[in-house]
Amino acid sequence: MPSPSVAGVDRRLFLTSMLGVTAAAAGLSGCADNSAAAETASDAPLASKVPAGTSLKIASFQGAQQLQFKLAGFRDLPFKVSNWLNIGAGPDVINAFRAKSLDVANNAGIPPIQAHYQGFDAKIVAINITRKPNYVFATKPGSDIRRVSEFRGKRLAFSQGQAQGVVLLRALKKAGLKYDDVELVPLTSNQFLTALQSGQVDIAPLANSQAPAYLAQYKSARTITTDVVDLLNLLWAPVSVLNDRAKAAAIAAYVPYWAKGQVWTYEHPDEWNEQFYVGTQNLTLPQAKAITALANKPLFPPSWDEAIRWEQETADLLAEGGFVKKFDVSELFDHRFESLAAKAVPAAYRR
Repeated sequence: MPSPSVAGVDRRLFLTSMLGVTAAAAGLSGCADNSAAAETASDAPLASKVPAGTSLKIASFQGAQQLQFKLAGFRDLPFKVSNWLNIGAGPDVINAFRAKSLDVANNAGIPPIQAHYQGFDAKIVAINITRKPNYVFATKPGSDIRRVSEFRGKRLAFSQGQAQGVVLLRALKKAGLKYDDVELVPLTSNQFLTALQSGQVDIAPLANSQAPAYLAQYKSARTITTDVVDLLNLLWAPVSVLNDRAKAAAIAAYVPYWAKGQVWTYEHPDEWNEQFYVGTQNLTLPQAKAITALANKPLFPPSWDEAIRWEQETADLLAEGGFVKKFDVSELFDHRFESLAAKAVPAAYRR
């Protein structure tokens, strides 16, 4: 007999299973409204120069960020990078923020919402708009599922604190499926492949970069493409870091390099394929080319209005399912940084 869907169980219990030991150790209530010591974000003007000796601990999942900087020739940074951390998943980033082992990270739009719900104060400092899907829905081997409408009654891998989670929720809504119509299996994205391989789930959202290797290994599996996007690719940082005037200045200096680095990668696909996908991810060159063919052109908006609307829609979608409490997402954005990325790139990359 299948286990009950998420819609049929207590949402708090579901959230607790996702937060695990971290929430217990931090003594979280599970809601930002109950946070006893919420920090007030600074609105002081950003320093025009990074103080000497300032360092940042920057997330670089699978080494991509520092390789990108190396290949793009970004050597004389106005701050020191004391550590490049191989951290990418939203829950892992939040844990690292809490432990003060990470100052700034690159994620999608949902981790800042999840952090707020957990009572952790962090702010978005840069936005890259994603217009094309970054994820496909992969089936377990031997499945005959071919479209989202056939997800009814199936077991779906779901991570409410990661981009994959909101992509799934948006796809279900677009297909007219309710949460009661499916079984949402709480997992983190690094568990999705194993869950598919073992048949623990019928469907899991995989990044475009993951799908080729999975399909090559499991010939009877397939992917289901949709036009559902996760609009936001962002940089964010803890409020405690942003309240440090020197670190805030360093992050302000980092944002333009981050934007320029993404432009460099987009404009040099052949070199990126060889150096990153083939050289570090053990993919074949054809697999690498298939991934970069789906790459989004980086777009850095001078105004964050669209991003805020999208983030509010995402938070409201999660609130409708009982995964978080409804709140005004505008408080997640630090507007002191709003124009920095757009100003750093050519006009063709500003939207």
